[in-house]
Amino acid sequence: MIDWAHFTPWTSLGGGIMIGAAAAMLALLNGRIAGISGIIGGVLRPAAGDMAWRFAFILGLLVAPAAYGLVAEPAAPTIDAGYPVLLLAGLLVGAGTRYGSGCTSGHGVCGLSRLSPRSLAATITFMLAGFATVYSLRHLLA
Repeated sequence: MIDWAHFTPWTSLGGGIMIGAAAAMLALLNGRIAGISGIIGGVLRPAAGDMAWRFAFILGLLVAPAAYGLVAEPAAPTIDAGYPVLLLAGLLVGAGTRYGSGCTSGHGVCGLSRLSPRSLAATITFMLAGFATVYSLRHLLA
């Protein structure tokens, strides 16, 4: 069932265009992939001359929501889980990005646009896992 009251195709399209443009600019102008796990992984394993763009990218991720909050009312997040579940979820996502050699942004946005078979397999896998998890939690375990 679609929640039509919260269906936002135009803002979603605008956000997708901005993400695609940012990923394309990073690839075309800097020769880098805009995968968050790879960007943060590079900060944890620093290489000379490779840190400025990584810090700028991460800073942009942190500053953008604050800037948005200056011009619009941010949506109030609702999280129906406790800290142990969130911690476990974060660890599983971290393990998955390590095992899958990248995250959803790296594979789903950048890898698919480069027609990478590995990224296609990874994206199909994490989408199916997400569908199965939501179905299980909402319909089988509810």
